[in-house]
Amino acid sequence: MDKMWAGRFSKALDKEADDFNSSIHFDCKMYKQDIKGSIAHATMLAECNIISKSDADAIIKGLEGILTDLESGALGFDFDAEDIHMFVEAELTKRIGDVGKRLHTARSRNDQVALDIRLFMRDEANDIIALIKKLLSAILVQAEANKETILPGYTHLQRAQPIMFAHHLCAYAMMFIRDIGRIEDALKRMNFSPLGSCALAGTTYETNRDMTASLLGFDGITLNSIDGVSDRDFCVELMSAFALIMTHLSRFAEEVILWSSWEFKFVELDDSYTTGSSIMPQKKNPDMAELVRGKTGRVYGDLMAMLTILKGLPLAYNKDMQEDKEAIFDSSETVKKCLSVFAPMIETMSVRADKMYAAAGEGFINATDLADYLVKKGQPFRSAYKTVGQIVGKCVAEGKTLETLTLSEYKKFDNLFEEDLYADIDLKNCAEKRISAGGTSVESINKQIEYIKRFV
Repeated sequence: MDKMWAGRFSKALDKEADDFNSSIHFDCKMYKQDIKGSIAHATMLAECNIISKSDADAIIKGLEGILTDLESGALGFDFDAEDIHMFVEAELTKRIGDVGKRLHTARSRNDQVALDIRLFMRDEANDIIALIKKLLSAILVQAEANKETILPGYTHLQRAQPIMFAHHLCAYAMMFIRDIGRIEDALKRMNFSPLGSCALAGTTYETNRDMTASLLGFDGITLNSIDGVSDRDFCVELMSAFALIMTHLSRFAEEVILWSSWEFKFVELDDSYTTGSSIMPQKKNPDMAELVRGKTGRVYGDLMAMLTILKGLPLAYNKDMQEDKEAIFDSSETVKKCLSVFAPMIETMSVRADKMYAAAGEGFINATDLADYLVKKGQPFRSAYKTVGQIVGKCVAEGKTLETLTLSEYKKFDNLFEEDLYADIDLKNCAEKRISAGGTSVESINKQIEYIKRFV
């Protein structure tokens, strides 16, 4: 295939250099967006009398035919083309003749690729939001079923206080809700059309950039043509949001891995989301959760690659920016795959409420409630804290729990203790008493669940 820019050159590009320069192998992903942008551009050119209506009609019909054939498989990509833009333009010219060459009037590949990647990432971002909502739905299924399931809450991976399992799950839901907000914020800033910025300086033709922006669903146009072709802030913003999604998925995955181990056995993953061992027949490995945890590093790497590509670039467009696509394509695709497998894995996992309750019964996680009991009787918190610490020390030394210690033993530490202390340190009561907003009581959990439902 002849290069569109071949007129200036007396020699063909070296084959190895040509392969090195080409981006068609990965930017072919944007064929829908490229054709959609070209149809809008041709429509505008005709409206502004820059090309004739008949030429625009022929161009649009040709582009629609190319899209149909690519979708059906009747047409394959020519990987000898330099990029997706050159492939589409060459195929169009092949089909409708010289009229196809009019399409590139008043635009450059610089604003064309800036447009394509915005359109592509807008679609990808909306797909990811939809997948996050599916994960929120899966979390809600488990939360609704486990409002009164007692779980030991942890700090420093040490048993700390009794909580409801639904409360723990809702914490992850809040993270994913913020992730949706971050993507939506990024979309607001990126939803401006660079088309018509041309190479960097605009064009001498009297075009209507607002028209193409409206046809393509943008909120407006980029107001500086240099910025229009060289801006990739929106890629960094989206990739940052994707990295945080993976952070949250990885934290969740880590807990699922721990919970499904024999040491915890709080949950059991469905067979559909686990694998076995090639040598140990008893194994049921949480490979999907482990892969999500592992792929987090990959998405972080994509973000760092993008930042590094951009950090020293002069204005406006530079060939370095060709490297943006593989990084952001990989980032969004990885997040989508992880979300797609994570949601059903959570929804189908079995919760072992008995194991959770048994673990909550150890570790003195109701010690704070015992201290609060003394505070309600009039003792300063720090004094109550010290007293309860001494009681826990006695229990550890004698192999007892706060529940099995007798009232007479309690009174040796403080006469404020009465029979009602046992109700105050009952694990379910300990959780249910957390009535402060956002706490682990069932009433609070119900409010959290209603809030989460607004985002599904």
